Amino acid sequence: MSDPQTLTLLGSTGSIGNSTLEVLRLHPERYRVFALCAHRQWERLLLQCREFRPDYAVLGSAEDAGHLQAALRESGIKTEVLHGAEALCQVAAASEVDTVMAAIVGAAGLAPALAAVRAGKKILLANKEALVMTGALFMQTVVRHGATLLPVDSEHNAIFQSLPAGFKPGLAHTGVRRLLLTASGGPFRNRAAAMESVTPEEACAHPNWAMGRKISVDSASMMNKGLELIEAHWLFGVPGERIQVVVHPQSVIHSLVEYVDGSVLAQLGNPDMRTPIAHALAYPERIAAGVAPLDLFQIARLDFQAPDVERFPCLKLAYAALAAGGTAPAVLNAANEIAVDAFLARRLSFPGIAWLVSAVLDALPVIPAETLEVVRAADAEARIRAGELLQKFFESGC
Repeated sequence: MSDPQTLTLLGSTGSIGNSTLEVLRLHPERYRVFALCAHRQWERLLLQCREFRPDYAVLGSAEDAGHLQAALRESGIKTEVLHGAEALCQVAAASEVDTVMAAIVGAAGLAPALAAVRAGKKILLANKEALVMTGALFMQTVVRHGATLLPVDSEHNAIFQSLPAGFKPGLAHTGVRRLLLTASGGPFRNRAAAMESVTPEEACAHPNWAMGRKISVDSASMMNKGLELIEAHWLFGVPGERIQVVVHPQSVIHSLVEYVDGSVLAQLGNPDMRTPIAHALAYPERIAAGVAPLDLFQIARLDFQAPDVERFPCLKLAYAALAAGGTAPAVLNAANEIAVDAFLARRLSFPGIAWLVSAVLDALPVIPAETLEVVRAADAEARIRAGELLQKFFESGC
């Protein structure tokens, strides 16, 4: 038996992180955890460290790291605890690591994902914002450093599985006519009541998937599908006008690829993130994920409809940002993060998310995203402008 793969898990206490650990539990002989990383949930990270005994654990702050280190010492566990953004990059690029699960939500996941790419690792990409923000720069870095990039988002993993064997992300395939990116439609697909009354609890109650709060709100607004659209463009080399979003309420077909000969290939499965995680972990092999087999007789029907971009304007904003290019997708992502935070804090209405993102996009110029510094500056400026617009909105008493 070959030596187990060593894994750094960025975002271990989130929904993707927990699902990854569930798959690892099924295959202790195949994988060894090198590092577990979380932002603030040190008590949950403590439980994970007790079970998986990683070499390193990383938290966002020195205070939380101190709490975790003390608790680990009391348990007799020798895991070394680090903290801060630099530590995330350190454990992502460590020479002992074979595979990095990039599952930190939002722009915070960009730096460690790039660190793993520059170190030539096998990266399981669950952080869509990395590609949304840096696009061509990220993919060029993958090629330059010989990294292996495998998509974990269920839609992109489904497209990857439906493309020809041996396909490598970032390379266009001439036989592909278009990509069909499926969307559940979220909790408000058939909502009759006004969107202004939507609460955070309602937005986070996804009908099919168990996800974190931020991504649940993005799914409800369909911004998540917009971000996935941009990610798919960079992963698969297909222009935005050849990527069609399809609302599929059952979430059984996870995405499709239409070829120029008329063939359409799809990947089906129960809506469970352990399936794409297991696929990416073992690729090109297959391993058990702990997911129940798909029962087509129980499902009985599959429905499809076009998305309503007037009802869900965030999707239209994402198409526009992709078409604009340059720093526009980074601005879109940054403004959305500020807007979602404000919505979850009950400081902004649900329709206000699209309003704020649109206002920030209109306020800032689009410039070529030629360097990482340019992208980071655009991200920072968008966050500042979003904060200013929010403050003016509150002061106006609207």
